[in-house]
Amino acid sequence: MSRATKRKHVLREIDDYSPPTKNQQIVKVVASKGNNLHEVETADKSRFLVSMPMKFRKFFWIKRGNFIVIEPIQEGVKVKGEMTRILTNEHIKYYKQDNIWPDFDNNKKQSEGIFDNDLPMKANSVPAMIETYSDSDESDIDYSNDSDCD
Repeated sequence: MSRATKRKHVLREIDDYSPPTKNQQIVKVVASKGNNLHEVETADKSRFLVSMPMKFRKFFWIKRGNFIVIEPIQEGVKVKGEMTRILTNEHIKYYKQDNIWPDFDNNKKQSEGIFDNDLPMKANSVPAMIETYSDSDESDIDYSNDSDCD
């Protein structure tokens, strides 16, 4: 299979909005440990290592704060799971609407007043600066010295 064909199949898997199966779970990436190992945290605050399969390695970057779906590895001592799907903001919205989404930061959301439908902004996007002017700003301008422009 060529590299382009492999990429096409991997990218097609991203569009899959099916919920995780009963043995899969949604986790949050806490840190990258190298050698395609990532430390993750479940909704009940337990932490462990998961591995990234070969099909994702050259096509996706996983960073701290991303959400993924993992499948547990029974014989794993240190590495206890393997990534099966990488979740996007659209996945998160869909899972929250269907009440599939686990409650990761329940105490933090309540204390900061963050709503459930708010999603974190992408790291590389910058909010646009919008300046608004009211009518009162224009009334402060003195037009009496316009004769100097002649």
